Amino acid sequence: MDSFLLKFFPVVYEKKHRAKEDNYCKYDNQMLQLFTSSLYLAAVVCSFFASFCCKKFGRKRTMQMAAFFFFVGVVLNAVAVNIPMLNAGRLCLGAGIGFGNQAVPLFISEIAPAKYRGGLNICFQMLITVGILIANVVNFLTSKMHTYGWRISLGGAAFPAIFLGFGSLLIVETPTSLIERGKTEEGLRVLKKIRSVEDVQEEYAEIFRATEAAKKIKNPFKNLFKRSSIPQLFCGTILQVFQQFTGINVIMFYAPVLFQTMGLGSDASLLSAVVTGSINSVSTLVAIFGVDRFGRRALLIEAAIQMLISQCITGLILAMQLGSTNAISKSYAYIVMALICFFVSGFAWSWGPLGWLIPSEIFPLETRTAGFFFAVSANMICTFIIAQAFLTMLCHMRWSIFFFFAAWIVVMGCFAKFLLPESKGIPIDEMNEIMRECGRNTGSGVGSSRMNEVTNLVWRRNSSYKLPKKKFELLHFLP
Repeated sequence: MDSFLLKFFPVVYEKKHRAKEDNYCKYDNQMLQLFTSSLYLAAVVCSFFASFCCKKFGRKRTMQMAAFFFFVGVVLNAVAVNIPMLNAGRLCLGAGIGFGNQAVPLFISEIAPAKYRGGLNICFQMLITVGILIANVVNFLTSKMHTYGWRISLGGAAFPAIFLGFGSLLIVETPTSLIERGKTEEGLRVLKKIRSVEDVQEEYAEIFRATEAAKKIKNPFKNLFKRSSIPQLFCGTILQVFQQFTGINVIMFYAPVLFQTMGLGSDASLLSAVVTGSINSVSTLVAIFGVDRFGRRALLIEAAIQMLISQCITGLILAMQLGSTNAISKSYAYIVMALICFFVSGFAWSWGPLGWLIPSEIFPLETRTAGFFFAVSANMICTFIIAQAFLTMLCHMRWSIFFFFAAWIVVMGCFAKFLLPESKGIPIDEMNEIMRECGRNTGSGVGSSRMNEVTNLVWRRNSSYKLPKKKFELLHFLP
C-alpha cells in the first residue's frame, strides 16, 4: 500500500512511481524484504524452544504460547511508528509461527486415527490457505482507506490470535503427550473419549510402548543423527526445502508485485491475489479427500508435473513479452494469471499440505519433537531465504527466475518417485519400520520397489486399525 511504503519505505515508494523504472527492479529493497522475512528468521529460533515445550509441557500449552506471541506481534505492528517497532512486531509473529507450527501438526497426527490422519492433518494447511485468502480480501478492502488502511490490515490479525488462544483452552491434550509425561490414567481416559469406545487397549499399549522406548533416549537431538534415524531426518527436512523451492511463496508473498510488474493496476493486482488465494483454498480440499484415498506419493508426483508446466510456460511468456520498461498486454497478463492459478492449485493439493503431513508421520516418538523441529526449521530457513532474496533475484534474473524454480521441481518430482516411502493408512508409531527399510535400500537399485513392498506388508498387517462403526465426531477432541 502506498501509505505504508510512504511512511516506512519512501525510497521504494519513489521507485514504484518513477515512470521509467525497470519493471523487474522497482521493489528491490533489502529493508522491505527484511520486513517480510524477519518473521521466518524468528520462527527458526523459536521452533527450537518450542520442541522442548512440546515435550515438557504438552502440545496444548505450546499452542497457547503461540497465541500469546501472535497477539503481542499484532499489537506492535498495528501501532508501529518506525521500522524497529515494525520489525519487533514481525519477530513476535515469527515466534508465534515457530510455536504454532511445532505443536499443531503433531497434535493432529497424534490425536487422529490412522484412517483419517491424512485428511485431518491437511485441514491444518487448508485453514492456512483460508487465512491467506481472508488476508488478501482484507488488504484489498483496506487499500481504499488511505493513511490508516495498513494499520487495520495488520491489526486485524488479532482476531485469529484470540481465536487460537481460546480454542487451545477447549481442546484435550493428546494421549501420547499425557502418557509421555507420566499421566497414564488421564491418557487412557482421553484415548477412550476421542475414539468413542472403551476397548482401546491395543492402541494404548502401542503408545505406551513407544513412550517407554522414548524415555530411554536422554538426548533426542543426538539420537536423531544416528544411522537408523537418518532416513526420517532426511525425508522430513528435504520435503520442507522442496516445499519452499517450488516457488509458492514467490506467488503468495508477492502476487500483487508480480501482477503490477506485468502491467495490471494496483487494484487489479490485489484482486488477482484474492483469486489465487481462492484457488489455493478450494484446491486444498482435493488433498483432504484424496490423500487417504490415492496416497501421498501419487499427489506429489502429479503436482510436480503440473507445477513444472506452469513455471516453464510463464517464464517463456515473460521472456517474450515483458521487457524492462514496457507493460505486457492485458491478454498475456491474464494468461500468466491463469497459469499461476494452475500452479497454485497443484501446490495446494500436494507439496503444501503434504510437506507438513509427512514429517509429522515418519518420526518415532523418541525423536518426534526433535525431528519435527528440524523439519519446521528447514521450512522457515528456506522461507526466509526466498522472502529475503526474491525481489533482488527478480531484478537480476528477470524472467529466468521461473526456470530456476522449475529446475527444483524436476528434482523434487524425482525424489517423490524414487526415494519417498508411502505412509498412507499406517499407524504413526509403526512408520519407523518402513523408514528403516528406506535407509537400508536407498541407492541399492531396488530401493523403491522394496520400500513399496514393506509399506504394503505393514499396511495389510494393520488393516484392522479402523474406527468403530459409531459416528466419528470432532467433538470428541473436546474435554
